[in-house]
Amino acid sequence: MSRRNALIALVIIVVGAAIWAMLVALPRRVAPQPETGVAAGEAPATAERRITATLYFVSEDGLSLVGVTREVPFGDPIAEQARHIIEAQLRGAPEPLATAIPEGTTLRALFISERGDAFVDLSADARANHRGGSLDELFTVYTIVNALTVNLPAITRVQILVEGQEVDTLAGHVDLRNPLRRGLKWMEDAQTAEPGIEPDRGPPGL
Repeated sequence: MSRRNALIALVIIVVGAAIWAMLVALPRRVAPQPETGVAAGEAPATAERRITATLYFVSEDGLSLVGVTREVPFGDPIAEQARHIIEAQLRGAPEPLATAIPEGTTLRALFISERGDAFVDLSADARANHRGGSLDELFTVYTIVNALTVNLPAITRVQILVEGQEVDTLAGHVDLRNPLRRGLKWMEDAQTAEPGIEPDRGPPGL
C-alpha cells in the first residue's frame, strides 16, 4: 500500500470513529431530563382540598350579621375542620363588611367533646381589644358560635375560652359560662350591596 493510500485510510478511520461516538456513544451517556420541570424523584405538587363554608361579618350599617360563603381548607377529623373555619373567620372581612372579632385575636386551641360541644380558646386580645357594647359583643360571640354550628352539624354548642380559661363575658354583656347554641336572629334579611357575597340566613334561629 502506498503512503498516500495509507494516509487516506487513516483519515477514514478517524472520521468514522468520530461519527460513531456522536451517534452511538454520547446519547447513552446523557441522562434523561424530567419533562415537567419537577426534580427527579420529587412528586408533583397536588392542589389543596378545600370546602365551602359560611363565615359571618357585620353588615355595612353595623346592625346585623351577614353570612358570606368562602372556601377554607379541608380538615379531618372534625376538630381540624373546625380549626380551619375559625382561623378563616379571624382573618378579617371583605368590604364593605366589618369583622366582629377584636383586632389581634388569634386561635390558641380548639377541641370538641363527645357531646358535640366545641371549646374555642382565643388569645387575650379577644377581651383586651374589645370595644364594648352589648350588640358588638353579641356579634363577636355569635360570629364564632354560628361559624361552627352552621357549618358543622355535629357541633351543637360552642363555649369561648380566653387564654385557656373560662370567662364570664368578653365585655360585660354576654354570659359565656356555658356553651351556647347557634343564634341567627341577628342575621341580615336583605341582600348585601357587594356582588358575589351571599347572605346565609340558615334555619330559623333564636
